[in-house]
Amino acid sequence: MGKKGKAAAFKYIHRDISWLSFNERVLQEAEDKRVPLNERVRFLGIFSNNQDEFFRVRVATLRRMAKLQRSKIREFEINPTKVISQIQKKILVLKNRFDNSYLEILKELEKEDIFLLNESQLSDEQGEVVRQYFNDSVRPRLFPIMIDQETKLPVLSDSSIYLAVRLLKEGQLPRFSLIEVPDGEPSRFFVLPDIGNKKFIILLDDVIRYNLRSVYQIFDFDRMDAYTIKITRDAELDIDSDLSQSLIELIQKSVKRRVKGEPVRFIYDAEMPREMLDFFVRKMKLHKDDALIPGARYHNFKDFINFPDLQRIGLRYRVHPPVAHPMLMPHTSVFQVVRKKDIMLHFPYQTFNHVIDFLREAAINPSVTHIQMTLYRVASNSSVALSLINAARNGKQVTVVMELQARFDEENNIYWANRLQEEGVKVIFGVNKLKVHAKLCIVREQVGNTEVHYGIIGTGNFNEKTAKLYTDVMLMTTRPSIIKEMKMVFGFFENQYEIGAYKNILMAPIHLRRKLRQLINREIKHAKSGAPASIYIKVNNLIDREIVALLYEASNAGVKIRLIVRSACSIVPEVKGMSENIKAISILDKFLEHPRILYFHNKGKEEVFIGSADMMERNIDNRVEVLVKVLDEEIRQQLIDILEIQWKDNMKARNLSQYHLNEYIQPENEDAPVRSQIAIYEYFKHFSESET
Repeated sequence: MGKKGKAAAFKYIHRDISWLSFNERVLQEAEDKRVPLNERVRFLGIFSNNQDEFFRVRVATLRRMAKLQRSKIREFEINPTKVISQIQKKILVLKNRFDNSYLEILKELEKEDIFLLNESQLSDEQGEVVRQYFNDSVRPRLFPIMIDQETKLPVLSDSSIYLAVRLLKEGQLPRFSLIEVPDGEPSRFFVLPDIGNKKFIILLDDVIRYNLRSVYQIFDFDRMDAYTIKITRDAELDIDSDLSQSLIELIQKSVKRRVKGEPVRFIYDAEMPREMLDFFVRKMKLHKDDALIPGARYHNFKDFINFPDLQRIGLRYRVHPPVAHPMLMPHTSVFQVVRKKDIMLHFPYQTFNHVIDFLREAAINPSVTHIQMTLYRVASNSSVALSLINAARNGKQVTVVMELQARFDEENNIYWANRLQEEGVKVIFGVNKLKVHAKLCIVREQVGNTEVHYGIIGTGNFNEKTAKLYTDVMLMTTRPSIIKEMKMVFGFFENQYEIGAYKNILMAPIHLRRKLRQLINREIKHAKSGAPASIYIKVNNLIDREIVALLYEASNAGVKIRLIVRSACSIVPEVKGMSENIKAISILDKFLEHPRILYFHNKGKEEVFIGSADMMERNIDNRVEVLVKVLDEEIRQQLIDILEIQWKDNMKARNLSQYHLNEYIQPENEDAPVRSQIAIYEYFKHFSESET
């Protein structure tokens, strides 16, 4: 833990409580009237999807911890039961805000002549359209389950929602049924024919409600009521160490077991009659300590991420097409450019096509002999993977380090691992007991009697889909000093824990923690000697206790520290005597902020690192992560410029201090409004135009 005991005022925000503050920022985007309406709806979907994963992973983990013996619980630095209680209180507050935001957005949509109808609001003509759509597209996908006191309830999927149906007949006890609402196809949204300028949408749930009598036509019931329910399960994989089975087989089995994971949350329509709720809770064998959450009429708001685009001007963000890197214009050999100079790509402001072009060139270039790459999350129809397959078909020796345990992407990664192997690619399934999260690629070219190596190190995945949605940076280089160390990392993969001497690469779990400690302590030493000292950290999460303690110590020594943390931040900035020299913000906007960039002043000899590692114990100690020192002065200055632009954001940046938590930072006095993502796009657009 380091200096924890030394600082009496040491404060540390639990990661899960801080994460909920992050998801509150997502909800703020849905509440923000400056955000276009369709995008506000999308942020409701993102908030809901985030919340689902939070329960499936983090709350599930806390519940596991809470079930241990008291003697074991004492070994944890937190009381899991207490944290679960704090989470529950915060969740209910956010749920109420969510519901209010949804109702407000519905009113705003109606002002734009866009109406979400339920089954009771349809005109006769609309009802006929819905009935026809139901018979053609929905009914074939429905398989109701009749439930009585003796019936055993089937395992309910946590990716779906269900209509719990009460069937009433005068003089008889009510009967119950369950209908799984189809997930994915048909769409959750059915767009009805326009009436003049007015557009109408009905949710799939209500399409089914409108046609309940058709579903149960063989019965003679007087009344039918349907209420939505949703269950969330523990999604952590338990992988048995059976040496007789391959890692792929073990993970496939674990993914299948995930379907039957312990329930961690049950959401139900608050209008559901009490006796009906009690019946389903009893049938699902839920307990009073399970998270039973009364909700509104609709669940699985993750589907609202794909809310219909009704082609109304002003309802979506303005499109900012990615620009080309000025040195990588069409019909340019990426190899030739990178041989002359390091290239830094900034997604999504610059196009990811440059990476695809590089891999395509490697696949068909007769001089290329070897390609090595790490893959963590792969696009479902991956041009990256297809480029590697093409390279193998063209006789290149291709090696892929595939991480199978990328949460919720396991099955997709297994598919690509098998596909790559079938095409002759050598696939390495990570390193024993370590997740491989580093983003690396090396291409070897034989030019006459000389070998030239091209290296790529990034902060995000080799994934063309997320490169349009996430902000990330990726370095392309042929510098021998960096390539040498990248080759040592791949040696670590191939020879299982072979360790070399690193100078420009900070590698976890080998020496990243020690190097970070040295870099922070160096700034502390400079500050104590009276020299200027500063640290800039941009990451997704900053929750490692030792790093937090070191930053508090640096603040007390006079080091000026700026933090840009997208998600969980356990540090408490701007507290006198503990963190008064630490300022922290979080930016949430059109794109998901994803780069990890570290800056150290170093008495004017500035050092900047980029890479895959967040400031989390799991990343620093239990994963293979790589950060690389940026040696090109021009690129280093670009990264510093970007950090400065983001620090000036006064439209989408939030304050992370305990006194102003999640308050939008406002322009002061005569300050011009700065929305950093737009400003950075203009920066690279100007950069591209001025160089061409």
